[in-house]
Amino acid sequence: MTRVFSGVKPTGHLTLGNYLGAMRRWVDVDQHQADALFCVVDLHALTVDHDPGRVRRLSRQAATLLLASGLDPELCTVFVQSHVDEHARLSYLLECVATDGEMRRMIQYKEKAARERERGGSVRLSLLTYPVLMAADILAYGTDEVPVGDDQTQHGELTRDLAVRFNQRYGHTFVVPRATRPQIAARVMNLQEPTSKMGKSDDVGPGVVYLLDEPDAVRKKIMRAMTDSGQDVVYDPEARPGVSNLLEILAACEGGDPETLGGAYESYGALKKDTAEAVIELLRPVQERHKRLCADPSYVEAVLRDGAVKAREMARPRVDAAYRAIGLLAAG
Repeated sequence: MTRVFSGVKPTGHLTLGNYLGAMRRWVDVDQHQADALFCVVDLHALTVDHDPGRVRRLSRQAATLLLASGLDPELCTVFVQSHVDEHARLSYLLECVATDGEMRRMIQYKEKAARERERGGSVRLSLLTYPVLMAADILAYGTDEVPVGDDQTQHGELTRDLAVRFNQRYGHTFVVPRATRPQIAARVMNLQEPTSKMGKSDDVGPGVVYLLDEPDAVRKKIMRAMTDSGQDVVYDPEARPGVSNLLEILAACEGGDPETLGGAYESYGALKKDTAEAVIELLRPVQERHKRLCADPSYVEAVLRDGAVKAREMARPRVDAAYRAIGLLAAG
């Protein structure tokens, strides 16, 4: 069976973009058709200045939302990255295979480092090397497929390059994974800046719909979404990014085609109203399940504990093999 790995980073509250771009596919497709692992990648949250208590709260919230979205621990493995030592163990080995030039060419590193410097902060070494940790997350499990958004394409290519390079130098150890992308809403855009991704880490305010937003908040944000000059409701992501973003969101919620939907509307207001109601209905069952899970925290803790045991059992043999292959003595 094909093995799939993916994760969410607890650097902010999970958004509609996270759900439509990734989580819903994990629930509807991956956990049923693959040997699937889904991870809260909390170590990645340490690459920038952070509040330790907030990271813990967001990690717990992210895990709860993964389950509330429909991930079933009977069908897939749900766990927290830092609970499985093999991620950090393998990351260092891959740092010994990666090059400084590769790391510095990463677009996300350049963008995030520039933002840190603009704020007067220092750039942590872990921000430079975290794509290697991401590669370790994937390669430790013999992953065949990695569902990714457009902004993770470069990291997926790095993971493949490191796997091939390690195998060539030290003997075949890793599966070389392939990236897969959902067809619609792979990259939901900010409602106020429709040329920018709806991200959880850096965006605040009316442009971001969070999974736990109340219906009135969802409605207000979407009704105030930035549209474009002109009156026609046309799906054209290049020339009309604002209205196209709304059409993609509506299409993803209802299973339609954004271009076809565009022809059904004569005004932006009607499109916004229908999009808001579709998003509210989409999030309603997720929010209801989240509320029930929060009332039973011991269940979530048990899922994460059992998930870490399963993940460890899957990762350890391959990571141990990598240690031997690269020249390290086996532990007694």
